[in-house]
Amino acid sequence: ASLIALTQDNLKARLAYSTVGQLSYIILGVGLASESGAAGALLHIPMHAVGKITLFLCAGAIYEACGAKYISQMHGIGQKIPLTMTAFFVGSLCVIGLPPTGGFVSKWHLLNGALDSSQQWAFAIFLISSLLNAAYFLPIVYKAFFAPPSDEAKFAKAAEPSMLMVVPILITATGCLLIFFFSNTLYRFAEQFVTVYAQSN
Repeated sequence: ASLIALTQDNLKARLAYSTVGQLSYIILGVGLASESGAAGALLHIPMHAVGKITLFLCAGAIYEACGAKYISQMHGIGQKIPLTMTAFFVGSLCVIGLPPTGGFVSKWHLLNGALDSSQQWAFAIFLISSLLNAAYFLPIVYKAFFAPPSDEAKFAKAAEPSMLMVVPILITATGCLLIFFFSNTLYRFAEQFVTVYAQSN
């Protein structure tokens, strides 16, 4: 799914294929049959959700701001809609699994789960897939802020959408950061859930 996402120019299609890949992390984490892997998989559900919600909200805001739905049309628009594209950057970091976002914590535990169960192949899959995540998200952000406009008509009319759209985006982007700092509480809950489930079976 990550390889297919790399080929998508439609922003929402890229996000959709990314979601398929992220859901496979959860399935693989549970399949590792280790406590840390299962807890990491459980933790990845809210971590990925808040990051991906941010990205989909941003995709809608970008279309509202300038009518762009293709990544190739988005070059330079970060200069016109900096709040939206900064939120997109934060959401991207969360889905990639980089600090200081919640996605880093869940992927860290998934990687530990792979090592705890001596499944080096799973560790490699998590790592390579995360690198592919970076390959299909970070260039979008870079080109939005630093590349010359690729569509002059869309660039000319680009402007931040209404605060009714921007405020929810900023809230979810802030959530990507906050759950990093409160991740221990979430992880303990996930760990307890896994322990209770294991004991009952």
